[in-house]
Amino acid sequence: QQQQLQQHQNNFQYDVFDGNCISSSGVPPLPPPRPPSTIRTGQNGTLRGASGSAVGNYEQYNEVPVAYNEKVIAFLRQPNILEILRERHGQNTVSRSLREKINILRVEGVPALERLGHDLQLTILLSLFEQEIMSYVPIEERSPQGSPVLNSRMPQRAPPPFRRDFEAKLRGFYRKLESKGYGQGPHKLKLHIRRTHLLEDAFRRIMSANKKDLQRGRLAVLWDTEEGLDYGGPSREFFFLLSRELFNPYYGLFEYSANDTYTVQVSPLSAFVDNCHDWFRFGGRVLGLALVHQYLLDAFFTRPFYKALLRLPVALSDLESLDNEFHQSLQWIRDNDIGTGIDLGLTFCVTEELLGHVVERELKPGGKNIIVNEKNKKEYLERMIKWRLERGVQEQTESLVRGFYEVVDARLVSVFDARELELVIAGTAEIDTNDWRLNTEYRSGYHDNHQVIIWFWQVIEKFTNEQRLRLLQFVTGTSSIPYEGFSALRGSTGPRRFCIEKWGKPNALPRAHTCFNRLDLPPYPTPELLYEKLLLAVEETNTFGIE
Repeated sequence: QQQQLQQHQNNFQYDVFDGNCISSSGVPPLPPPRPPSTIRTGQNGTLRGASGSAVGNYEQYNEVPVAYNEKVIAFLRQPNILEILRERHGQNTVSRSLREKINILRVEGVPALERLGHDLQLTILLSLFEQEIMSYVPIEERSPQGSPVLNSRMPQRAPPPFRRDFEAKLRGFYRKLESKGYGQGPHKLKLHIRRTHLLEDAFRRIMSANKKDLQRGRLAVLWDTEEGLDYGGPSREFFFLLSRELFNPYYGLFEYSANDTYTVQVSPLSAFVDNCHDWFRFGGRVLGLALVHQYLLDAFFTRPFYKALLRLPVALSDLESLDNEFHQSLQWIRDNDIGTGIDLGLTFCVTEELLGHVVERELKPGGKNIIVNEKNKKEYLERMIKWRLERGVQEQTESLVRGFYEVVDARLVSVFDARELELVIAGTAEIDTNDWRLNTEYRSGYHDNHQVIIWFWQVIEKFTNEQRLRLLQFVTGTSSIPYEGFSALRGSTGPRRFCIEKWGKPNALPRAHTCFNRLDLPPYPTPELLYEKLLLAVEETNTFGIE
């Protein structure tokens, strides 16, 4: 077998893009060496592999086991592993004999891998997916953590009960999606999008898809006139940009909530937008697709909006963040006796303004003549809350909810409450730089104590939160952060951490690989130049290309 590998060694060229091996003669490529079973720190505190090359600096002598075999088995046990192999390297990569070997490994685990460790066909396949195997983390094992040595210095506090409970729900939810075939194919849901016509193209293609395609299809976004393969990056940016457009109050479908400019809700004026119900149904489908394919949206909705998605009843507390004065008035009525001798002058009737006209609306038939008292105030409060939250938007909201459930089964989403669903859909917008740094990997000579990396994190500290979000969007395709933090960033084959690789000349601009959450950072000679180049790349780049 070794002789066969040597004979093939000169027949291959390596494609810079993603490290894939390309054969000019159709013969399998020479696999790179397996990673060593342990990593050893020397007396000078430099972390070294079996070859003696330095890969980081730490303070103590220690052996760090690298469970490569377990990672291989976990990677191969993904439900859609055959689709992953075919998509990355073509139909011919997965022959019948190779499929049988993969099934044996999936069933028997590490013992079978040790038995088949010298199989040439299997060795070549694993070498092609070396990076994916080493970075793959099963859903059950996702948790914010740094390197083994760093974690040994930092005591980990147990997460609060809400966090543990929510993460368990999240794992169970995605397991059920996979088991029911959501987003697993075999066909693709292809979206060919022009950046200059983002909303129109997305509307046309998503609304023309049937329910089966929306639920089962593997999403593939193709940006017009741009080269690029969608291993996650283009899709992430698609949802990021689309959510900014679709939920923008400028278009009249949504409006900012009453007391801040960060959350949005359905606008009563949306009833006057042409084909508004189709647009809201489209919005619901976008929310469903983002949920199924695990992409975050750059939009934050009010809590009652998420309750409407889950078809949960609203409560008085839901009004507090929308209209504090109105909330306090109803709360006073609830908490005080308005019996005999107290006349508030209230009836089951309200006035509302629509397009400059003030109109009266009865909360129940004949409500204009029904006075609110201690006996009927509970009913009055329920109807007032429902009116305040649904006024002029009930039909539009129903269209949005209908579109949402055309993509995802209501029974699957029902495990979440409104607060949890908000975290799943929108993540968080405030960046924790410590968490970011702890969950960052380095390649090609960079390490945490490298001078350029020290400057990089100093620049990040100088950035405003908005600039940090722009940098994150530049590298990953989205400015939203998963609830679990940076350890849960996703790449082409599952969780993939933020990565900084040494690349290029000192006068080059940084570049990004959004499918793999990787920033290629040149070795700049000064922190000022690093700041200038990084800011220029982040603010001026917005297209994809193939290298």
